[in-house]
Amino acid sequence: MSAEFDYRKTARRVLDIEKAAIDGLYQYLDQDFDAACRLMFRCQGKVIVTGMGKSGHIANKIAATLASTGTPAFFVHPGEASHGDLGMIGQGDVVLALSNSGESDEILSLLPVLKRRGLKLICLTGNPGSTMAREADVHLCTRVEQEACPLGLAPTASTTAALVMGDALAVALLEARGFTADDFALSHPGGALGKRLLLRVGDLMHKDERVPRVRPHTLIIEALLEIGRTGLGFTAVVDEQERLVGIYTDGDLRRTLDHKIDVHHTTIEQVMTRRCTTARAQMLAAEAVKLMEEKKISGLLVVDEENRPVGAFNMHDLLRAGVI
Repeated sequence: MSAEFDYRKTARRVLDIEKAAIDGLYQYLDQDFDAACRLMFRCQGKVIVTGMGKSGHIANKIAATLASTGTPAFFVHPGEASHGDLGMIGQGDVVLALSNSGESDEILSLLPVLKRRGLKLICLTGNPGSTMAREADVHLCTRVEQEACPLGLAPTASTTAALVMGDALAVALLEARGFTADDFALSHPGGALGKRLLLRVGDLMHKDERVPRVRPHTLIIEALLEIGRTGLGFTAVVDEQERLVGIYTDGDLRRTLDHKIDVHHTTIEQVMTRRCTTARAQMLAAEAVKLMEEKKISGLLVVDEENRPVGAFNMHDLLRAGVI
């Protein structure tokens, strides 16, 4: 093949064909789409998603998306279903079957059993005249004008259309259920995503003796020792009732030195920042990150209802926790 082959020209053609396939789906968002959503929304069991070959890969992804957005679902391989995995399908389940041709032998062989069990069947195909389309309780058409593959053999635009229709179903159900970010977090507790959504300030903040604090009459040099003791880059300044009256940070120290203030004879109340940004223990760690970015600060004091410091943390703590 010529070294001058225009790879990008081919890529642009592929994108154009697949965009056209997605645009073509609008005509199929009709009463059948509503009926499919209602069947899955009212499902008392699980949504069983199945497909063979490339359609199977798409079906697997659709099942995962449904499950993570509030619709209990899992993928069953149609070939394995004929050899025992049908036992995974129970009363009250709804089956969503994918096949571009609508004539997948492995799926057609399952239809008599599914019908006998009285299970509702949604078929997603590119052929509204197919056997699967005729046998379905609801048929969703994902017909495309052409595949991106120039040979018309490799499923490309058709699998893209099926995937997008699956996403449309999942998101429509998500919104119908009033599914929230907290609900999403409960099914994604692991990794950075779960930490961003679930972790609260109280879970990562330093507490008790690890919260730096000094009195207003403390000399700056003594306050610096307290900052160094905890390594957070700041200290709270509290009154006799332990209520927060100010904060002194590394940034304040730089300004102190710029003004040539005597750190050995000046008290902290003379140079502290009186109006400081604080957090609450129940605040989501992700919200704290946003607050720190808005205020351009690297740490926060955590206070209770009486404005008493109960915790402290900085960006390093957030990094260690995997929130950022």
